Amino acid sequence: MSNEGKKVKVHYVGTLDDGTKFDSSRDRGEPLAFTCMAGQMIAGFDAAVRDMEVGDTVTIRLEPEDAYGPRRMDLVQTMPLAQLPGAEKLIVGQRVMLGTPTGQPLQATVTDKTDTAITFDMNHEMAGKALTFEIELLEAK
Repeated sequence: MSNEGKKVKVHYVGTLDDGTKFDSSRDRGEPLAFTCMAGQMIAGFDAAVRDMEVGDTVTIRLEPEDAYGPRRMDLVQTMPLAQLPGAEKLIVGQRVMLGTPTGQPLQATVTDKTDTAITFDMNHEMAGKALTFEIELLEAK
């Protein structure tokens, strides 16, 4: 029976290929709630939950295309420090919120900084990575 369109609750643990845990609802002690197949989750995660039964636990490995997509080099941009007041205080590795020309917020990571320029990577931090999830379906209504 499909869970498509149902409000579901799951516990999950997400790991990278090297075994590093990057996220876990279990560690937070609170299940993740979402509407299955409503576009609220990455495609591969949604598809896995769609056909689960309450009480089932599955382990899935998602290629980047079914997760956060491939890394895009057009989302890595270098700008003159002089164009961004306050950017001289930013440090490499820092996560910041930028704005698009239309006012949309966009999260970015500072990846390089010189005396005259700063580089931002606007890719999702999991872009280009295969992700493994252990998912337990707790509820489907």
